[in-house]
Amino acid sequence: MDMLNTFKGSYFSEVFPKGWDLQKVKACVSHPAEEVGLRQPFWHEGFQIAPCDNLEEFGVYMGHEIAMQIRVAKEEGKQLIMILPVGPMGMYRWVVYFLKSWNIDCRHVHGFNMDEWSDEAGNTVPASDPVAFQNAMQNAFYGPLGELTVPEKQRNFATRDNLPLYPEKIAELKARGARQVMVYGIGRVCHIAFWEPHFAEEYDSMETWKKEPYRIGARLHPFTIEQNAITSFRSSWPLIPCYANTIGPGIILGTDYAIGGADGILSRGMQWQGMSFWMTLRYGPDKAVTSSHIPTLPGKLFYMNELAGPLRADTN
Repeated sequence: MDMLNTFKGSYFSEVFPKGWDLQKVKACVSHPAEEVGLRQPFWHEGFQIAPCDNLEEFGVYMGHEIAMQIRVAKEEGKQLIMILPVGPMGMYRWVVYFLKSWNIDCRHVHGFNMDEWSDEAGNTVPASDPVAFQNAMQNAFYGPLGELTVPEKQRNFATRDNLPLYPEKIAELKARGARQVMVYGIGRVCHIAFWEPHFAEEYDSMETWKKEPYRIGARLHPFTIEQNAITSFRSSWPLIPCYANTIGPGIILGTDYAIGGADGILSRGMQWQGMSFWMTLRYGPDKAVTSSHIPTLPGKLFYMNELAGPLRADTN
C-alpha cells in the first residue's frame, strides 16, 4: 500500500505546509545515504556538504569554519557581517577556543542575531530571560570571548525596534566593503531563521518573496513549535512563544558565505531532521521551502551522518 495516498485531500492540507509537493518530498527522502553528496544542477559551485561522525566532531568542525571566517576578515582588514543563530549552539565554544588560541579579536565583527522569540506584536522577552536568544548569545559567545569580544555597539538583536534597522545597517557596512557570513540551522519545516513555509502564500512571485528582509511577530508553524519543544523546552509546549521576530529572504539570500549545521539526532536511532536535510539538498529552490535556497549560496553545510539515512520506518 502506498501510504503517500492516505495523506492526500483535506487532511493533508491541515497537516503539511501548503505549497509543498508531497511527491517531491517523497522523492527527496527516497535516496540511499551514499547519494547524499551528488551535486545537483541548482547547487552553487561553491556549496559543499561535510559529514560528521559525532556531535563533538560536529561542534569542532563548525566552530573552526566560523572562526576562520573571522580570522581571514581580520587579516584582510575587512569588516565582517555575521548573521548568527541560536541553534545549533555547540560550535560557539569552539569559535571562542580558536579565536583565543590565535589571539584574534572581533572588533571588526558586526553580529546580527537572525531571530528572537516574541509576541504577536513583536515584543520580545527580556534580554536577561534564560529563554532569550540575546541571553544565549551573551553566555555562549560574546561573554566567553572576554577582551577579544565583539564591541557591544556592534551586536544586533532582533527586537521590534532594531530588526527593521538591519537592512540599512547591513547595506551601509557592505558599502564599506564588508563581507556577509551567515551561520544557520535548518528547521523541521525547512525554515532558515524563523522564515516559515506558510509565509509563501502571501507572495505572488518568487522575486517578491526573495526581497522581504524581515518580519515582526511572525506566526510560527506548529511543527516548529513541536521541534523547539523537543530540542529546547524539555517537551513543554506551554513554555514556547508562538511568534518570533525574524530576518527574511532579503537578508538570507544576500549572504556571501553560509555556514550551516544539521545535528538533529536524538537517541536510539531517533531523529527529527533527516527529511529537512534531504529537502534542503534535493527539493530545488521554492518559496515554500526556505532552506531549499541554501545550496544556491556558496558555503559549507555540516551534518551528522545519521541524517543521510536511509530514511525508512524502524520500529526496533
